[in-house]
Amino acid sequence: MSIEWFRLPKEIKHWYGSMEAEYAYTLGVAGEKFFIEIKENGRLMGAKCPKCNVVYLPPRLYCENCFEALTEWIEVEDEGYIYTYTIAHLDEDGKPSEKPVIYALIKFDGVKGGLIHKLGEVKPENVKVGMRVKAVWKPKEEREGNITDILYFKPV
Repeated sequence: MSIEWFRLPKEIKHWYGSMEAEYAYTLGVAGEKFFIEIKENGRLMGAKCPKCNVVYLPPRLYCENCFEALTEWIEVEDEGYIYTYTIAHLDEDGKPSEKPVIYALIKFDGVKGGLIHKLGEVKPENVKVGMRVKAVWKPKEEREGNITDILYFKPV
């Protein structure tokens, strides 16, 4: 590597033209089981550590505290609370939205982790940290096995 590399930062940050990038993203063992449960049963599943008794949501295969393999799956109630939130006034293309979209980090009682999702059936001015919310699910026949099978979380 020459010293020129450090003096020409724009040349290392840009790729002109098109570049093919083929890849396959897999959910992994824990992710696949998590989304199958969402699709087939409309429920959230966490992974519980047999050593620490910590429950993780989203689930994972190993405990981040003690590195124990997580083989026990338990249902996590789909009611939680708003840990933090933000209100988006622009859409995915950077254009003004017809109405604001509220995104929140939802935490669940007795669980480490949480889910980031949309809030519904609530006005932005009424959203509060700590507010209890519950998942609103798509009908079973419309579920596809992804996080959008939860339409949004609404106040309890």
